[in-house]
Amino acid sequence: MQANTPKKKWLVISHGFNMDGRAASLTVTDKIPYLLEAGIEPIVLSAITGEKDTRFPHYQLLPWGPAGLRFDFRHYVATKYGRGLIYKILTPLVSALLLPFTALEKLLIGLSSQSSWSFAAAHCGEKIIKKEDVELIYSSGGAWSAHYAAYLIKKTTGKKWIAEIHDPMVIRDDPQDNGIAPRKTKDKRFLQRLEGIICRDADQVWWFTQGALDYAKLRHPVLGDKGFVVLPGAMPPGCNEPLLESHPYQPKLHIAHFGSLANDRSLAPVLAALAPFLESNPDIKSQLQIDVYGAALDEASEEAIKQYHFEDIVCSHGRIENDPITGKSGRERVMEIMRAADVLLLLHGDYEWCAEYIPSKSYDYFWSGRPIWGITNRNAYFDEMLSKQGAYISHTLEAVSIAQVFEQILQDWQNHRLPTNVMKTITPKDAVETILKRLTS
Repeated sequence: MQANTPKKKWLVISHGFNMDGRAASLTVTDKIPYLLEAGIEPIVLSAITGEKDTRFPHYQLLPWGPAGLRFDFRHYVATKYGRGLIYKILTPLVSALLLPFTALEKLLIGLSSQSSWSFAAAHCGEKIIKKEDVELIYSSGGAWSAHYAAYLIKKTTGKKWIAEIHDPMVIRDDPQDNGIAPRKTKDKRFLQRLEGIICRDADQVWWFTQGALDYAKLRHPVLGDKGFVVLPGAMPPGCNEPLLESHPYQPKLHIAHFGSLANDRSLAPVLAALAPFLESNPDIKSQLQIDVYGAALDEASEEAIKQYHFEDIVCSHGRIENDPITGKSGRERVMEIMRAADVLLLLHGDYEWCAEYIPSKSYDYFWSGRPIWGITNRNAYFDEMLSKQGAYISHTLEAVSIAQVFEQILQDWQNHRLPTNVMKTITPKDAVETILKRLTS
C-alpha cells in the first residue's frame, strides 16, 4: 500500500473486543493487524470489559440497562483488580443496588444481559458516521448486541453492513429440528428474528462452519449468495516461537484441556469412559493427570469426579491471567502451557448443534505442536479437519471409542512416541483475505 493512499474507515462493533483470551474477542482482534495492513482504519465500539486499544479510535461504552451494567462491572473489576478483596466487596454491593431494576428489566424485556448495549453502540455509531467518512459497518458476535446495533445504524445511515456470526444464532434441539419453529424463551425467539434481519439486511454475512450456513439458508432463503464460510483461525502470542526438538516426558501423562466447560461440554463422558479401564489398571491411575485451564469445572464433571474417585486425577487450574512480573499476557502463558502438555484435549460437546460448530480453541491448539485428542460429535467436517492435523479422534457419545483412543495415547506416551502436531495452521490473515475478496467481487 502506498503511503499516500487514504485509509478506508470501518466501524467495527464487537462487545468483547480486546478481552484477553476470550474467543468472542480473539475472533475479531486477531484480524486487526491484517485489516491495518490492507489500508483499513478501524473505529471500534466495545464494552468496557477489555483493554482500550490505542492504535485507532476505540470507544468503550456502558450498556443502558441494569443487567448489562452489572455484568460489565463484574468483568471490569475482575480485570482491573483481580478477584480478591476489592472484587468481593464491590461486586455484591453493586449487584444489590441494581437488583430491583434488573428484576424489572427481566420482567418487562426478558432478553439477555447485554441486550441494552445495542442501544449505546447504535447511538455512538450514528454520531461517528455523521462525523467520519465510514465505508462500512462490521459487526462481530459473540454477543448478538453487536449485530442488533449494526442493524439500527444501517437503518438510519444506509451504510453497508457486514456481519460475522461466531456461533449459530438458533440452537436446534435434535436432528429433526431445523430451527424454524418458535423457540421456547423470549430471548431465543428474538435471536430467531435477528437472524432473519441479518440474512435480509446485511450486505455480506459469514459463518464459521458450512453446517451453520446451510441451516441459516434453509431458514432464510432471502440470504441467497450473500452468505459464505470463513474459518477464523488464530494467531496467539508466542505461536511463532520454535518448538522444542524433543518433548520432555514427565512421570505422569498430562492431558490438558483449555477453555470453557458446561454440562453439555463436559469431562463427564470422558471420565465415565475411562473409569472401567482405570479400575482394572490401578497402577495407570497414578500415572494420569487431566489438567483443566481457563474455566471452573462444570457440575457434571464434578459429579463424575466424585463418582469415580478421580479427585487425584483431575486438576483444575482456573483462568490463566496476565503475569505482572514477566509482562506476559494470559494468552501468551496459555500457549507456553499448551506446548508443555503431553496431549491437548478438545471437547466438542454432546448437543445437537455440534453439527454447526467448531470450538474456537482448535485454532490455538493447531499452533501448539502437541498432539490433539478431539472428542467430537456429529460433525464430519470437524473430524476431517482434526484428521489432517494428525489428531487422535473419539466421539462424545461413544464410550468405547474414548476408551480405545485413551489406551492408544497411553501406549504412545509410555513408549515416548506421542506424535507431533503437523502444524497445518489456519490464520486470521487467510480469513481477512477471504472477506476482502468477497467485498471486492
